[in-house]
Amino acid sequence: MKKIKLLSILLCFCLCSSITTVAKTVLSEGDVDNLDEPILYANTDLSVGTDLQISAKSAILMEPTTNTVLYEKNASEICAPASITKIMSLVLIMEAIDQKRLTTEEVVTASETASKMGGSQIWLKEGENMTVDDLLKATVIGSANDATVALAEQIAGSEEAFVNLMNKKAEELGMDNTTFKNCTGLDEDGHMTSCYDVAIMSCELLKHPLIKKYSTVWMDTLRDGESELVNTNKLVRFYEGTTGLKTGTTSKAGCCLSASAKRGDTELVAVIMGATNSNERFSGAKRLLDFGFANYCMSEIKSSAKTEDLKSKVKNGTEKVIYGKAENNVKLLLKKEDAQSVEQRLSMEDEIEAPIHKGDTIGTVDVYIGEELVGKIDIKATKQIDRIKYKTTLIWIIKGIFKP
Repeated sequence: MKKIKLLSILLCFCLCSSITTVAKTVLSEGDVDNLDEPILYANTDLSVGTDLQISAKSAILMEPTTNTVLYEKNASEICAPASITKIMSLVLIMEAIDQKRLTTEEVVTASETASKMGGSQIWLKEGENMTVDDLLKATVIGSANDATVALAEQIAGSEEAFVNLMNKKAEELGMDNTTFKNCTGLDEDGHMTSCYDVAIMSCELLKHPLIKKYSTVWMDTLRDGESELVNTNKLVRFYEGTTGLKTGTTSKAGCCLSASAKRGDTELVAVIMGATNSNERFSGAKRLLDFGFANYCMSEIKSSAKTEDLKSKVKNGTEKVIYGKAENNVKLLLKKEDAQSVEQRLSMEDEIEAPIHKGDTIGTVDVYIGEELVGKIDIKATKQIDRIKYKTTLIWIIKGIFKP
């Protein structure tokens, strides 16, 4: 009888321990409840100027090429970021890879510090070897704190040194409401940012195409299939065109999400912070993205000017005419209703003083919507024309006099 009682006590203890472990994971980031259920929200008017009824504490929708804000709610309010902190960590990791200071094939040995990280993790053991590629999978897909710290230490030597780099990069990007205290997003006094700043660093991360190799994956494995990764960003599975980026959940931050999606040439970033539950962040981000794709498009405007019109007279030059060429196109974020109202107006100087160097701007194609100037296409000189010299002028005069 005593043995049965003892066994019952042990079973209760194990069960309680398991529940405690799960609770810690959920409070940190591992909010994987109902990942198989589609994202639903009540139909809302998506026209420009409407209230999208985002119930989270703050929200923003931004276009990453121009950093244009298309919608916002309390976007500058300072709040805890949870694991979307890792977006800045990933910016620095991607920069290190681009600069050849780190490779995806490189093997990283987990430190004691990395192996003891709490919250969401892949249970790295001290001394365990793992490639940068696998650690990136764990960081982006599984939001693993231990993997993030291992990468941070590989780049900067310590998490503290890496966090200094994070804050320096935030300052460079103009993230005025941001202070990082760690590279994972675990709650810590003074570890704060804003919805706007998260959107800015998300746009910066999207400049690195490699991130989408990881952020668009729904499920993957590590350790030869022994460890399974499931992306906590439900949009990857349920929203067309999703390209990332990162979820975050802590008791202090609530449920957060930075979501990116691309359709055609238009890419958008939606950030939700301080949602009371997971569905609120996903439905809010979905509503923001739907609003953006319904009303805006990224258009690449090419010059429609005729080649024979791209010319100016040359004063005091060795040639009398300089021809130009439209060297660049203009990318514009337009309201869909304005896309058919784009007008181009050619502006060329009647006469240009020599010398003229190849590549000099000799005119513009001005792009208008109505009477609003929204962009310029530069017209560049196609060749060099030197200033005429006295001797050359004299020869021309003599040839003119004696011309039969």
